[in-house]
Amino acid sequence: MAISPTQFAVTTRQSAANWSDAKRRVLAAYRDWIRAAPEIQTMYSVPLPVSVIRTRIRQEFERHRFVNKLPVVDVLLMHNNADYQETMNFWRQTNHIMSYFKDENFRGEKRLPSSFMSGFLEGRN
Repeated sequence: MAISPTQFAVTTRQSAANWSDAKRRVLAAYRDWIRAAPEIQTMYSVPLPVSVIRTRIRQEFERHRFVNKLPVVDVLLMHNNADYQETMNFWRQTNHIMSYFKDENFRGEKRLPSSFMSGFLEGRN
C-alpha cells in the first residue's frame, strides 16, 4: 500500500461560519475516526477489540463537548485533522496509539513503582 501524504489532508479554513457549520464539521470528523477504527487496529496491531478503540475515540470527543467558543472549536478541528492524517498515513508509532489506552496498557500509570520501597515490597526490580 503506497502512502499518499495528501490522501487524508483537509484544507484548513479560516474559521467556522456559525455553530451549525462547526457542528457539521465535528460530526464529520467523529464519523471519520469511528470508520477508521478497524483499520487503526490492523495497521498498528493494537491488541484491543475495535469496540474499545471506538469507545476511546468517543471519550476524546466527549472531553471537548462543552467548548463554547468558535475559535477554540476551529483549533480543535485543525488538531483533529492533523492527528487523523498522521494516524491514517502511518506516521505514528504503535506506542503513540497505545498512549491513549493507559488503563488497558501496562497497568496504567502504575507502570513503575512510586518509590523504591514499594517496588521492593512488591517484589519488582
